[in-house]
Amino acid sequence: MRNRHPLHRVIPFAALLPMALTVIVGYLGTVLWSLRISLTNSRSFPSDTLVGMAQYTRLFENERWLLSLHNLALYGVLFIGACLVIGFLLAVFIDQNVTGEGVLRTIFLYPYAMSFVATGLVWQWMLTPGNGIEQAAHQFGFAGFSFDWIVDQDMVMYTVVIATVWQASGLVMAMMLAGLRGIDGEIWKAARLDGIPTWRVYLSIVLPMMWPTIATVLLLLATAVVKLFDAVVAMTQGGPGTASEVPAKFIMDHLFGRANIALASAGAVVLLVPVLAMLAPYAYARSRKGRA
Repeated sequence: MRNRHPLHRVIPFAALLPMALTVIVGYLGTVLWSLRISLTNSRSFPSDTLVGMAQYTRLFENERWLLSLHNLALYGVLFIGACLVIGFLLAVFIDQNVTGEGVLRTIFLYPYAMSFVATGLVWQWMLTPGNGIEQAAHQFGFAGFSFDWIVDQDMVMYTVVIATVWQASGLVMAMMLAGLRGIDGEIWKAARLDGIPTWRVYLSIVLPMMWPTIATVLLLLATAVVKLFDAVVAMTQGGPGTASEVPAKFIMDHLFGRANIALASAGAVVLLVPVLAMLAPYAYARSRKGRA
């Protein structure tokens, strides 16, 4: 069995090669096509008339686009921070060998398996003044309670953060729990013998050892931030007004609603830059680790 013909190792690769080439060429092709269209004056249909960086100039002179970037930055900081903290705390809680661990893992992870187009409508109802949370508070006797963030231009992005953190924290919990379970139990025994407080063990020993897991979580969360779209559409439609506008919605609106594929393509190319900026260091670190 050990002296098989070398072709047995080549055939699987040869079978996957066309598929891999199709994916690579298809992905790069769409990126290059978007880049080319962003340099033209295309409207409803592609045009061959090049206008250089004019679409990018128009893009960054557009107040709606600038607002969408501001909203995305605010959302990203709050979303990533809240998911990391909540997910880690949930993982620490479950890692204590609590009763019903399997049930709790399922409950915490279940929201991530649900479509936010559907659950976003539920969150919209819960957060709408006069319904959901506000109505429940009134029924419990808190007649003066008011929760109108979803219709407040200054607070609406925080409602999107609340809903999406609810959805994504379970995934972070599952990944953090896997990282915690990979830490040698002897470390905890040694820490107890030395009398080191539990919080200090987590802060100074456990978290640094979990850095590969945390890096992966950060990459997934940051990618989710950049492509934020369905939650905003399901909950606020970008409103009130344009208060919850995000880049992905701006791009889709100009691509399909305003028949301006050149400006939409420019937005898509700009949105690709932070994704590549996040993926490049991660891919480099993985390749270095693979060679080591």
